[in-house]
Amino acid sequence: MDQDPGLTRDARLLFATRSLRMFGYGLVSVVLVLYLAAIGMPAAAIGALLALTLVGDAAISLWLTTHADRVGRRRVLLVGAALMCLAGTAFAATELFGVLLVAATIGVISPSGNEVGPFLAVEQASLTETIPGTRRTGTFAWFNLVGSFATALGALAGGGLAAGLLALGLQSADAYRAVILGYALVGVGLALLFSRLSPAIEVPGATGTSVARRLGLHRSQGIVVRLSALFALDAFGGGFVVQSLIAYWFHVRFDADPGVIGAALFGANLLAGISALLAARIAARIGLIRTMVFTHLPSNVLLIAVPLMPSLPLAIAVLLARFSISQMDVPTRQSYTMAVVDPDERSAAAGVTGIARSVGAALSPLASAPLIGGVALAGVPFVIAGSLKIAYDLLLYRSFATLPTPEEDSTAVR
Repeated sequence: MDQDPGLTRDARLLFATRSLRMFGYGLVSVVLVLYLAAIGMPAAAIGALLALTLVGDAAISLWLTTHADRVGRRRVLLVGAALMCLAGTAFAATELFGVLLVAATIGVISPSGNEVGPFLAVEQASLTETIPGTRRTGTFAWFNLVGSFATALGALAGGGLAAGLLALGLQSADAYRAVILGYALVGVGLALLFSRLSPAIEVPGATGTSVARRLGLHRSQGIVVRLSALFALDAFGGGFVVQSLIAYWFHVRFDADPGVIGAALFGANLLAGISALLAARIAARIGLIRTMVFTHLPSNVLLIAVPLMPSLPLAIAVLLARFSISQMDVPTRQSYTMAVVDPDERSAAAGVTGIARSVGAALSPLASAPLIGGVALAGVPFVIAGSLKIAYDLLLYRSFATLPTPEEDSTAVR
């Protein structure tokens, strides 16, 4: 599948690294919570560990992304790959809570199956510089599509590998540990690919040096702060139902085995990826903000409906329907952020808004993990998540519906 014949060699490498990375995220998301439960970790401790995973990622990624243009984009990506390998190795090598706590805090591991670490912010800025503004949303849509496909394959592989090892007679903890070790190997592969990026992805060191900055931002500080607050609310809601916890909920509520869970998440991520291409076409007609809101609202109603389903097939069907439209806001959100800031703020803007999402998502597992662990309250996180994300949609529309991008309004001044 040729994403875009006009992509440069560096851009194609970035597509490849995103595919490999998201495969690793999908791989580990199916088994991470199951592994922690299998080694005897209490539900409250699992929630704390997941929260610290996201908090540590936010702190490290904030520094890396806001300094990427000075430190070097390729160097930042290589550091991220090393941290990913570190976290996976530590989780596979020990069951000691203290070691896992340190690895979760300073490493890069994805409990949600979604993007974590400094990677995406730097990649978005790099891709934006290589394409005209009119092609930005479409390129981001393809970028998210290959990521969703890779996550889906990773979830399928993780669930299938775990189920196969269990069928061979391995203890559950050992089967899940083998999958997590594969995550560490993905980090090694990423480092090799990132090392092949050329200096063309870097920005000139003198860009914007005479401008007063805070967190790498100057003119666009206000708009980035507003976007960050809203994105944090959205991520806080989404954190109640991260992919690892959805997998655990299916296990607790319906006693589904890892193979079935992995197949369901494979289908969900596949539908999410396909929807990204449609989002780019819709945005070209009605605008980025309207596309974000008008597709996100019904997906959140479906999210609330998932725990109301009386059987596993119906719950999976509603989940798949939800994922078929839930991610349309991703390429549009990324494109909007890149469009409304100056070119020399793009790495920082993507990093700050991304970190805001990480911080928002970091708080949710503390409350959601204990709830999902009990059958009686297992559906509550879905209702909380859907309600918070609906509030985000309404606030986003109210705040930014009248602020189009330069491509949407030819009279706008960048």
